[in-house]
Amino acid sequence: MRKGLLCFTALLASCFSINAIAEGKVYKLKLAESWPTKFPLLDTGVQRFAKMAEQMSDGRLVIRVDSANKHKAPLGIFDLVKSGQYDMGHSASYYYKGKVPNTMFFTTMPFGMTAMEQHAWYSYGGGKELMAKVYEPHNLLTFPGGNTGVQMGGWFRNEINSVGDLQNLKMRIPGFAGEVLAKLGATPVNIPPAELYTALERNTIDALEWVGPSLDLRMGFHKIAPYYYTGWHEPGSENMFLMNKKKFESLPADLQAILETAMRATAFDIYVEATAMSTNNWATMLQEYPDIKVRTFPKEVLTALKKANDELLAEHAARDPLAKEIIESQQSFTEKARAYTLISDLGYLESTKDL
Repeated sequence: MRKGLLCFTALLASCFSINAIAEGKVYKLKLAESWPTKFPLLDTGVQRFAKMAEQMSDGRLVIRVDSANKHKAPLGIFDLVKSGQYDMGHSASYYYKGKVPNTMFFTTMPFGMTAMEQHAWYSYGGGKELMAKVYEPHNLLTFPGGNTGVQMGGWFRNEINSVGDLQNLKMRIPGFAGEVLAKLGATPVNIPPAELYTALERNTIDALEWVGPSLDLRMGFHKIAPYYYTGWHEPGSENMFLMNKKKFESLPADLQAILETAMRATAFDIYVEATAMSTNNWATMLQEYPDIKVRTFPKEVLTALKKANDELLAEHAARDPLAKEIIESQQSFTEKARAYTLISDLGYLESTKDL
């Protein structure tokens, strides 16, 4: 009897030991990003995310971040994560519209929602569920990955005075905005971030949009293209975290929660840092580079862009029921949200600007 009890006790202790080891198991994930090594805001933000997840999990989650310099596929994150070559990714949804057209709606849309309006739509207006409809058939989960706010309309070698000036203009501009410009005679191209300056310098392109003062200053575009236009095409550009669905579901529930919390915190932090960087860099640009010529597109051009945008949206909605559902959801929420934005943010700015 005593011998049997000792054996049972030893077995029980062994089980507890196994459970303890399981609870302390280290899960190693690989993340591929679209950005070069040490790229401000984006790579640095993702590196902070990996460190945060490791700290929050007490070392049970270890995430290796591979920049575009290593995996050599800056615009191929979708496939890298879908196939399982990488467990996670950080990129922008609209980079993959050529592969899955409906991905383009979830970064930002021309004449669409601001960053906060878009976050509200995503979290509380049905956007998250619609994004799942687009990505989950590809074994992918998606999460907000950091907004850069209203992006500038781009750097141009020559001033844009009319719609005719867009004819045959070769411009780096991704997403739906590229389709809009193409409808007006321009030639949009999608170029990885690390290649932008060289493409502009070598006249491979005539113009480009990147982000805004937060990231544009260090890129040096102002040395080549002096005209800096205000935005219309990306009023709230959200990056995204991608996660291989099977891999995510294989993780313990607490680590899933830690990942989601770290991603949410990182998305907020990137948005805040982008605002701070644009604030400081714009002050530097005004002081040190007075030859930068800030312009707003003429009303004629903006009207033509808006008309082309609306026509293209109608075409997408007519041929794809899911696109129609997404477009109608965004338009409905924007109409309601904008009414409040106008009396809150714009109302405050307009009423206090001359005080």
